[in-house]
Amino acid sequence: MAPSLHFLLFSALKVVIVTVVLLTIVAYTVYVERKVCAFIQDRIGPNRTGPLGLLQPLADAVKAFLKEDFVPGHVRRAYFWLAPAIVMIPSLVTIAVIPFGSVLGREPMVLADLNIGVLFTFAVVSLGVYGIVLAGYAANSKYPFMGGIRSSAQVISYEVAMGLSVVPVFLLTGNLNLGALVEYQSGGLFGWMIFKQPLAFLIFVVAAFAETNRLPFDMPEAEQELAGGYNVEYGSIKFAMFFLAEYANMVAASAMIVTLFLGGWSLPFLGLNQPAATWFAGLIHIGVFLGKMFAVLLVFIWLRWMLPRFRYDQLMDLGWKRFVPLALANVALTAIVLWLQAP
Repeated sequence: MAPSLHFLLFSALKVVIVTVVLLTIVAYTVYVERKVCAFIQDRIGPNRTGPLGLLQPLADAVKAFLKEDFVPGHVRRAYFWLAPAIVMIPSLVTIAVIPFGSVLGREPMVLADLNIGVLFTFAVVSLGVYGIVLAGYAANSKYPFMGGIRSSAQVISYEVAMGLSVVPVFLLTGNLNLGALVEYQSGGLFGWMIFKQPLAFLIFVVAAFAETNRLPFDMPEAEQELAGGYNVEYGSIKFAMFFLAEYANMVAASAMIVTLFLGGWSLPFLGLNQPAATWFAGLIHIGVFLGKMFAVLLVFIWLRWMLPRFRYDQLMDLGWKRFVPLALANVALTAIVLWLQAP
């Protein structure tokens, strides 16, 4: 097989498999959240559709597709239709640069092994807010519009802190490639960035909650204040796309946290710190990555049902007056330490 044909064939195969797995994870993350919520509130949760309610995501999908796709007469129709797609696409594209394993056979387990992987991630993630702002504008109603404005202000605030938080990580590694970052962390457990850069980890995780509009930072929706915010006027499959995009963003954020701070696919204390030599070892690496990602997802879900929502002024205060200065100080401190250690 010609090298170009081999590349196209296996790239297309990886895209299909990763997309199917991602959408399945998104669907069952919703199921897990409903079960965790029920457990915390002393309820049962989904238990009628299939054993233990495991077919509930399929029932939800059928319901979303079959409901009437009603478009209110007062909305701006073109933007109203465009907004859900703009929200959904970046959440899927982000996964392209994340190394979810070492190698399987001769194929690297990453869709696009870019030398500027982290810059690509931040660039794509920032596009999702345009869909939310557009949804608020297109609804031609005060509550959705306020939700869209809140979302734009929130993303601008916390994207600064999130971007600054990863600068020390790449000062240490000297590389913007996410695969190289995982290899840097594979030397030992205390080589993971969570131990070398705990402050950067804390800032990045909190900013990830804000970027994904999850409690305690779900100000763009804020049901008690805005009746649901930017997606008030949406129903049927359009609402489902907003809903799925939020969970896809959670998955992407969890995968980034694992890659940047938790060693990616490596698990040094079990000897899983070298690129796989066999197919079985390659599958184990993928399993390790998914296991870490599911653990971070559980933290996202658990905190939603444990913490109250911040006030909007507290949200802005935390971002600009706390996290941005802390992130800048961490960058300066890391640079000074590296300069002093230089030969």
